[in-house]
Amino acid sequence: MLDTQCRTYSRRSIIAAGIVGGLAGGAAIMFPTPAIAAPLRQKRKTPLFNISLAEWSLHRAIRAGDLDHLDFARVTREKYGLDAAEYVSGFFKDKDGPYIAEMKKRADDHGVTSRLIMVDGEGAIGHPDPAERAKTVENHRKWLHAAKELGCASIRVNAQSEGGYQEQQRLAADGLARLVALADPMGLNVLVENHGGLSSNGAWLAGVMKLVDHPRCGTLPDFGNFCFDWSRADDPDAWYDRYKGVAEMMPYAKAVSAKSREFNDAGDEVQTDYRRMMKIVLDAGYHDYIGIEWEGASMSEHDGIMATKRLLLKIRDEMS
Repeated sequence: MLDTQCRTYSRRSIIAAGIVGGLAGGAAIMFPTPAIAAPLRQKRKTPLFNISLAEWSLHRAIRAGDLDHLDFARVTREKYGLDAAEYVSGFFKDKDGPYIAEMKKRADDHGVTSRLIMVDGEGAIGHPDPAERAKTVENHRKWLHAAKELGCASIRVNAQSEGGYQEQQRLAADGLARLVALADPMGLNVLVENHGGLSSNGAWLAGVMKLVDHPRCGTLPDFGNFCFDWSRADDPDAWYDRYKGVAEMMPYAKAVSAKSREFNDAGDEVQTDYRRMMKIVLDAGYHDYIGIEWEGASMSEHDGIMATKRLLLKIRDEMS
């Protein structure tokens, strides 16, 4: 009751009336002390997690020529109200230094942070042939330089290999360790996504991280990519449990991909329980960017991105 009454007066009128020091009966009015108020302000200012946009969400528009790759940073900010972008290497794989500089300029002009480059098509990092494995590592060197110039924190690579479970772990770890040796002096991380094959087995990928054992080598858990073989996507045996997989990958996570493919009328993602998944992510102590990666066909790319953003914001509000 006292707090309600005090809010009806300005601070100046309270001071003028001599109320701040105490009431006539000697009881002091309790305002939050700096030690209490500061954490309250911090809680309001710091979001539980931030949201970025993965360029793959707009791959159809880019491939159709409806969106220029150079405009991705602008669209991220102006159309989707987000301040961080995740690039796809395939959309600028043949570009040189001046093009990368233009990407950097446009991102800076729109206040967009370049988070990472998702690198594909550069060979198998765990190739059983040592020469091919070394070639794959070398193929990624240019992407490290591009990431450095853009101001990214990481590149995302794939952990393809051949052979048995443990043999693939050993080969992938060897290739990753060589790539990390290049990335470390540049202040960059090398991340592995669950992206088919044994990499979609969370326990296998966690084992690879343990073998590499380097702070610059981490994971990028994707909520949806837990199918070992997409040609058998309708077979339940071709899938790894996504919640178990993300939980196994989170101790090494330096980025997270919120894959979305379909939404119901309530605004929830059909294939993934986002609340359950985000609890796993947050319980692991992760509070960095969650990347929107729309990959569905049930609605437009724009609508899919917006639906994913709305759901993430709703869950952030619920959990904050």
